[in-house]
Amino acid sequence: MSPIADHPLRHALANELHARPFPTLDAPCRAAYLAIKPAQNAAGRDRAADMEHLKALLDHYAAPHPEEGATHYFGQVGRHLLKWESHTEFVTYTVFDEGVAKTPFDAATFGMFPDEWLARAPGTRVTSALIRVEQQSGDAGIGDKVAEWFVPESVAVSRVLDDDAVIAGDYRIDQGGHMRFAVFARPETGERRVGRIVQRLCEVETYKAMAMLGFSRCRDLGRDMGALDGRLNGLTEALSGAPEKTEETLDALLQVSGELESLTAHSTFRFGATAAYEKIVNQRIEVLRESRFEGRQTFGEFMMRRFDPAMRTVASTKERLDAMSSRAIRASDLLRTRVDVERSAENKALLESMDRRADIQLRLQETVEGLSIVAISYYGVNLAANVTAPFAYELGLGDKGLKAVLTPIVIGLVWLMVRRIRNALH
Repeated sequence: MSPIADHPLRHALANELHARPFPTLDAPCRAAYLAIKPAQNAAGRDRAADMEHLKALLDHYAAPHPEEGATHYFGQVGRHLLKWESHTEFVTYTVFDEGVAKTPFDAATFGMFPDEWLARAPGTRVTSALIRVEQQSGDAGIGDKVAEWFVPESVAVSRVLDDDAVIAGDYRIDQGGHMRFAVFARPETGERRVGRIVQRLCEVETYKAMAMLGFSRCRDLGRDMGALDGRLNGLTEALSGAPEKTEETLDALLQVSGELESLTAHSTFRFGATAAYEKIVNQRIEVLRESRFEGRQTFGEFMMRRFDPAMRTVASTKERLDAMSSRAIRASDLLRTRVDVERSAENKALLESMDRRADIQLRLQETVEGLSIVAISYYGVNLAANVTAPFAYELGLGDKGLKAVLTPIVIGLVWLMVRRIRNALH
């Protein structure tokens, strides 16, 4: 026993790397492929519903169930082999069967999935495909079959894995609702390599379809972004407009910014997922190591002409949305600065006005104090004269002489009293 404790997830994470083996297929054989995704909030879907749907299919064929919480399954289902995988946004089912149908891409191959089971699927079909694997020792006859089975305008054909096989497909939905792919394997090609080729074709188709959801999202965003861009341009031009409309412009800009943030929030996951799916598509095609077959376009060239422009549209839409958000933020910051400057000027003017009023009030107060001194002194002189009148006669002073003596004394005392009161209040 090891003296060091293992991380709780060590074995689970190590096993995850080997949990999804490639199927081993002997040519000739055929496969039916199905990918299911909820129309909304696929990443947050109820994964228990996916498991119950798988169990319903296994019960239909009396096959054993996977472990609880499993994200993949591979086993015998009736006379077929079933491979099931759960991904971030979708689940996939692949059925493998020996031999090929007499009618190429016969929809009966898809009949392994019962109609009533399909009707109860917890989601919608993202894509489905029929894959025909034949054994072919040379190139003779491949061109005729490709011309018969696929649309010449869009068909892609290439040699893969150092000419161990020739693959073909046109990425068009046939009358049965499925994509079609053909694999012409050389007799010496091993069953594991055939399985990897089939698996890669399924992955390319699925991740291509998932990536194109981002392109559809861009189309939906186009109208809203166009309207917001026009409003944003008008508001940006209004930055040099009349100052009295600054706050109205700021409110309108904040509304545009809010709508842009809402669009970004609803699109960030899809844009990120699209970029990831695009990389997977290109990587899966790259590992096939394609070479040209009879001058036909390869799968890589097909993606370059049909798929890459859509992905560039998604990337440019994301960049445009980010740029519009940045413009709205910058314009809002500029307007906030203008509002702050205008409010600072208003506050300065208000303070200056308050200073002027305070100065006027001080002058009025001094005037009132002067008048108060005069009034109090007037009454004080009269009162003092009445009090000191008996002594004035002894000193030989008349009424006017007495008041003349008392007036400066009383005024001085009143002034000292008023000053003392004012100092006490301050």
